[in-house]
Amino acid sequence: MRIPKVLWPAAGVIVLFGTLHAFQREFREFPGMEYNDFPLPSDYRQQTEFVFARLMYPEVRFSVGFGRRTNGDWREGYTYWTQDYPRADRHFLTALRRLSRIDARSVEQPVNPDDADDIYNWPWLYAVQPGHWELSDAQAARMRDFLLRGGFFMGDDFWGDEQWEVFAASMKKIFPDREIVDLPDKDQIFHSVYDLSDRYQVPGARYRYTGVSYKCEGCPAKWRGIYDDKGRVMVALTFDSDLGDSWEFADDPSYDEKYSALGIRIGLNYIMYSITH
Repeated sequence: MRIPKVLWPAAGVIVLFGTLHAFQREFREFPGMEYNDFPLPSDYRQQTEFVFARLMYPEVRFSVGFGRRTNGDWREGYTYWTQDYPRADRHFLTALRRLSRIDARSVEQPVNPDDADDIYNWPWLYAVQPGHWELSDAQAARMRDFLLRGGFFMGDDFWGDEQWEVFAASMKKIFPDREIVDLPDKDQIFHSVYDLSDRYQVPGARYRYTGVSYKCEGCPAKWRGIYDDKGRVMVALTFDSDLGDSWEFADDPSYDEKYSALGIRIGLNYIMYSITH
C-alpha cells in the first residue's frame, strides 16, 4: 500500500519514534542521595513520546561550597547527580502529565554520557548540582554534538561564585567559543506555555525550616543560557535557584506553594520550548 504524500510527515514521525524506541536503553534506577525506596510507577516500561532524562556525571575531586563529598562511583548512583532523585522527577512528571497533553511516562531516565550513542535518544537532559560536575573531554564533545544536533540541556540547583566556576569549566569544554548569557524576559522560553516575566528565586529544602530562599549571601536568582547559531536556547540554567526541590516538596505543606507553582511552570515551559524549537 502506498502512503499518500499528505501523510508522509506523520509517517516520518512514527518511524522516528520507532527508531528511538528500538535503540533506547531500558529504564534503570540507581540509589539516590536521599531516597532508595521511592515508589516505582507502573508505567516505567511504557514507550512514550517524551521522557524526562536526568544526566549522570562524574564529580570534581575536591569539595565545592556548602556541599559534601560523596566519594562514590558516579556510575553507580549515590553521588551529586542523584540529588532530589527520583522524587523530584516523578512529582514533576505527575504535573507535566496533568497540565499538558505531552505523552510522557511517569518515571525519569538516568543517562550516562559514556554509554555510546545513548544520549542522542533522549532529546531533553536535566542535571542537578552541576556546580559539582567535571566532564571529561570525551563527555564534553558528546554533549556538544548532542546540543548542536537539536538537544536541550537544563542545569539546576547550583549556587555562588565557587560552584559557578566549577560549572563553567566543564561548560567551556563543551562550548569553548560560545558565551553563557542572561536570558531576556522577552525570550520565547519564558512564554511557550505560561507567561513567566515575573520570576523569583526558587529556594531549596532548607527554606522549610529557615524561611530563607537563598543558599549564599548576595546570590539573587539568575536565568542564563546558551544560544545556537539560529537563536535557539539549547542550554538553560536556573542558577541560584533550586527547581528540583520545588518539585520534590510540591506535596509538603512546609514548602510554600508559590515556589512549587513557579518551579513546575518553568520546567513545563522549558520542555515545551525544547520540543517546539
